[in-house]
Amino acid sequence: MYQTYGNQQTDWLHLAGDTMLNREPNMNLAHKWEYEDGLMLSGVYQIFLKTGEQKYLDYIKSNIDAYLDDAGHIDGYHFDEFNLDHINNGKILLDLFAETHDQKYKLAADQLYQQLLAQPRTPEGTFWHKKIYPNQVWLDGLYMGSVFYGRYLAQFKPEIGFEDVAHQFISAYNVTLDAQSGLCYHAYDAKKIQPWANPETGHSPHFWTRSIGWFVMSMVDVLEYIPETDSQRTTILKHLNDLLAALKAVADQKTHLWYQITDEADRPMNYLESSGSLMILTAIAKAIRLNYISKDDWRPFLMTGYDNALKEFISVTNQNNVNVNKIAHVGGLGGPNKRDGSFAYYMSEPIVTNDHKGVGPFLLLICEMQSYLK
Repeated sequence: MYQTYGNQQTDWLHLAGDTMLNREPNMNLAHKWEYEDGLMLSGVYQIFLKTGEQKYLDYIKSNIDAYLDDAGHIDGYHFDEFNLDHINNGKILLDLFAETHDQKYKLAADQLYQQLLAQPRTPEGTFWHKKIYPNQVWLDGLYMGSVFYGRYLAQFKPEIGFEDVAHQFISAYNVTLDAQSGLCYHAYDAKKIQPWANPETGHSPHFWTRSIGWFVMSMVDVLEYIPETDSQRTTILKHLNDLLAALKAVADQKTHLWYQITDEADRPMNYLESSGSLMILTAIAKAIRLNYISKDDWRPFLMTGYDNALKEFISVTNQNNVNVNKIAHVGGLGGPNKRDGSFAYYMSEPIVTNDHKGVGPFLLLICEMQSYLK
């Protein structure tokens, strides 16, 4: 008989949280300021909030402190790269500032906010994903930059208003939307000149599940910061509901999980992918909790999806360390490797275990599921 690895009633908070502390005391051995580490630490922070155990906050603090001096300078961060990915760790800086009131975290977050003020934009007014990707909107970027943007304004500059924050989400949705399926493409080239871009629409060739996962998580997160009286908030909420409905329509009917290429489940080589599936389930769980989507319509779907995610993606070693499996290592467009966004490209990227792009959503999901499993 094979070993069973746990179920919905397992104490995942401690099992997975302690795994990170024990297995990865240093979250990034290469000492790079990377967005996926911030995603993972966001999950650990939610475990800290759920358990109240100081060791989890200490873990976050020690790992972030390795990059900061007392003046808030960030080792490995370069303002002039205009890289939205480098903004994502700013959420952890704001968490640590809230917990410790140490000014170095605020000063570091200020630098990231200043980058957003200077970030290049497409003709539609949407942030470029990076300086090296001119006039390109990638769905990933909304989670990386614009959630921090909304939270920073809510915390420090609410008088400015949230019009531009909301515009980032609304414009990104509009330029990536496929009206027929209701899904959003991985990326959009405003100039329609990139080798991967459709010359008529500017869209990349495929729907990529992790990119949509980033997007729905980001919409759920930013809605917490935009006032309910803001009409643009209503638009984002509608887009969230519409995109989740489109995702439900293409989910694997048996497992309520999603394939690497979102809408081509029956295509040979396509596979159920963990990071994107876990992100979408996290967005659904949080959206139900905050009454953004109908509990009656979505809770049964969520519970089935969570149960199957544990079976399909999560294993536990003999040392009680949690593994998150079946993670697409990377997914991008263009660049030095001339990634063309084809089905063959997405199938060619390695499938790995315990990459923070999969671990982070799992930690966030197990925290959200506490509301449903009591």
